[in-house]
Amino acid sequence: MADYSRSRFCTSADAVSVTSVKTSPVAQTRFNGTALLRRGLRTVNYWLSYEGVLLAGLLGITIPLGSAAVIWAGTFPASLLVLPVLLGGVFLSLYLLRWIVVVTAGFLLAAGIAGVVTGEYVGATIAVLIASAVSLALARSRARLGVTGTTGESMLVDLRDRLTAHGKLPALPDGWEVELVHRSAGRSQFSGDFLVAARSSEGLVLEVALVDVSGKGHAAGTRALLLSGALGGLLGSLPPAEFLPAANAYLLRQRWAEGFATAVHAVVDLSSGQFEIRSAGHPPAIHYQSGSGRWKSIDASGSLLGVLEKEHYEPTVGLLRPNDALLLYTDGLVEAPRRDLSDGIDKLQGEAERLVTRGFRNGAHRLIDAVASSEADDRALLLLWRT
Repeated sequence: MADYSRSRFCTSADAVSVTSVKTSPVAQTRFNGTALLRRGLRTVNYWLSYEGVLLAGLLGITIPLGSAAVIWAGTFPASLLVLPVLLGGVFLSLYLLRWIVVVTAGFLLAAGIAGVVTGEYVGATIAVLIASAVSLALARSRARLGVTGTTGESMLVDLRDRLTAHGKLPALPDGWEVELVHRSAGRSQFSGDFLVAARSSEGLVLEVALVDVSGKGHAAGTRALLLSGALGGLLGSLPPAEFLPAANAYLLRQRWAEGFATAVHAVVDLSSGQFEIRSAGHPPAIHYQSGSGRWKSIDASGSLLGVLEKEHYEPTVGLLRPNDALLLYTDGLVEAPRRDLSDGIDKLQGEAERLVTRGFRNGAHRLIDAVASSEADDRALLLLWRT
């Protein structure tokens, strides 16, 4: 096995800068769309930072509408006063929004005194009261973060993009191909499953870690983001034998209420095909051996990350020969209510048998579509093969 501890690693972005990668038109379109969305949100947030101008503008809308509701009481629709209240709830801070609500309530009261209280007036009053309550709740929620306008949404977009960027795989040399498919619970944009990857600066070693944080969807997304950043820094910077112990120590220091995670760590020598697998409470990796034509589970066991202090995770060593494949996945792919985990792994292996005749390309998508029985949990699958 190569001496990985002496190899200098680069991130996936560094590897891509050295090796040319072809980007599909669909991927390029998605990238451009995300960049435009982020730029647009930042532009909107820049103009929305001037709250005094926004307050003056909304008062400029509220006062004419309120005056018309008082002058032409009974004929002018007072429900139009909902508009400045809702706009204020989106763009103003809690303190300034109160001025809009107070001015609006004053005009409604004056309109009721000036005219006859009709059913339309009562309906308009109820609509404005509901809009005021919703707007104040939105402003109070933003006040907890100290943001205004759509800054909170742009922050979430940035967080999602950073989590996605950590999972980008580096370009591989000729003779190797890899696919990663990730599905979040309930089609959420945040997930507790993530991948970090690095390739040595010499290009001879690929190191990947597939991690499953406790929880799912938005509940696990924030912890996954923090953990992916930490593990992305550790991966390739430490000898492989020290990666999982360092990740375990990091999780123990966080003292999260739901602080555990599972992980599978694979190190592959791209020149010889030799690999090491280490597991921390993760479902077993699966190795396809073209010589025998069978998929074989790799027995690598270890305790969960963030539960017990552990200084060593025993590796399992193997060899990827031409036409061999390696399959890493999270438990959301094979777990199901009232079904044993081993039955789910057997089902995954059975579906993987069909890839042998069809070819491994696009196999990750076919496997996750065929095996994942529920969208109630996060699912991730990585397929690496040697051509």
